Amino acid sequence: MLQHINSILTSVNDFIWGAPLMVLILSGGIYLTSRLGLLQLRKLPLALKWMVKNEEDGEGEVTSFAALCTALSATIGTGNIVGVATAICAGGPGALFWMLVAAFFGMATKYAEGLLAVKYRTVDVEGHALGGPFYYIELGMGKKWKFLARMFAFFGACVGLFGIGTFTQVNGIASAVQHFFDPDNRFQVEIPFLGASYSWTVVVASLVLTVCVALVIIGGIRRIASVSQVVVPAMAVTYVLICLVLILCHIEQIPAAVAQIVRGAFQPSAVTGGVVGSMFMAMQKGVARGIFSNEAGLGSAPIAAAAARTKEPVRQGLVSMTGTFIDTIVICTMTGLAIVLTGAWQVTGIEGVQVTTRAFQNGLPLPGQVSAFILMMCLVFFAFTTILGWDYYSERCLEYLTGSRKVVKIYRWLYIAAVFAGPYMTVAAVWTIADIFNGLMALPNMIAIFALAGVVAKETKTFFGKKNAKK
Repeated sequence: MLQHINSILTSVNDFIWGAPLMVLILSGGIYLTSRLGLLQLRKLPLALKWMVKNEEDGEGEVTSFAALCTALSATIGTGNIVGVATAICAGGPGALFWMLVAAFFGMATKYAEGLLAVKYRTVDVEGHALGGPFYYIELGMGKKWKFLARMFAFFGACVGLFGIGTFTQVNGIASAVQHFFDPDNRFQVEIPFLGASYSWTVVVASLVLTVCVALVIIGGIRRIASVSQVVVPAMAVTYVLICLVLILCHIEQIPAAVAQIVRGAFQPSAVTGGVVGSMFMAMQKGVARGIFSNEAGLGSAPIAAAAARTKEPVRQGLVSMTGTFIDTIVICTMTGLAIVLTGAWQVTGIEGVQVTTRAFQNGLPLPGQVSAFILMMCLVFFAFTTILGWDYYSERCLEYLTGSRKVVKIYRWLYIAAVFAGPYMTVAAVWTIADIFNGLMALPNMIAIFALAGVVAKETKTFFGKKNAKK
């Protein structure tokens, strides 16, 4: 039965994530990159500066840095550790190359999303700043396109409840905890209503995580932002430093690894020995996992960007752009290099987090158990903050759809229930469901990005024109 369900899900996923959608997302980033004159390169130093420098008199609920951390809390998650490993195992080292290509052009897309989120945001009767694709579709493209806004909001709520926000994150946490504390499944607990036995570590992890998530998300955006702006920078810096140590320990192998990644992007069979023979497979897995990780083109990050305390849409667009740079070009590259350098992707019989764990155990100058524990803790915090960020996104989507705070409160409990159920989903089904909803969510958002590209270009030109005139 499960095999049949997995087969159906895989067929649906392959259809959604076929060439048309990948071309749509990549071409959107390429088009914006061209129209904005390589803005993601020219203005990256300024964007990184503004990332930590908040506006004094901006309007909004949280600082720009807190809004970015909320967005990063949703993007820096299992995709950076488990997703990269899954992509490389399925598509070969070349998948990392396509992940980075997607991220480079995705920075331009993320810039446009952040800019439009602030330009078209609204303020409700309680003073909450509301914005995102559903608002820039409705207000920017016009009322006749409101059906697209509703489509996005519906898929966004589903992504949070069934995809990125819950199942994939909790599943990643449970797998990491079990692999560290009970790798041989010696201590099992039978769960009658599921008709199966699970490691006690999975059950305990799901209970503890569910309680922690419930305690935070009930506090709304301000509590989520306050937690995120402490946890996200700390965990990102820690993870990057650990990966740097691993890379430096294998510094003499880096040229060969880079060559393997580039060659694998265009001739996968030359690197994988024929296991992965299709360039399209490497591209598909790399682009899909890249978008899963940094969410450029999905339209999720603008929901957090709209809450930023800022008066300038362009400024927030640049700050939003740094999220893709940090998430994929920095963190995913670190993970990918660790996996390729140590050859962990070639080990048979392991999948997901086990691949990255093998890379850390073989690559770090530390005892294997210590390396595994470090990775487990990084994954736990990465995934935990992603769960928090996606609850906020989902609630905003649902609020737009229904206009009811009562429905949102009910949704929170459903979200908490999904977090609890996440560990008991199979790895293959979990990632496939997430990919399906990702693709469906991206479609209406990318249509809006193309339609409003002129607005983005005009706002950018006007802003920097005034900035240069002041100089």
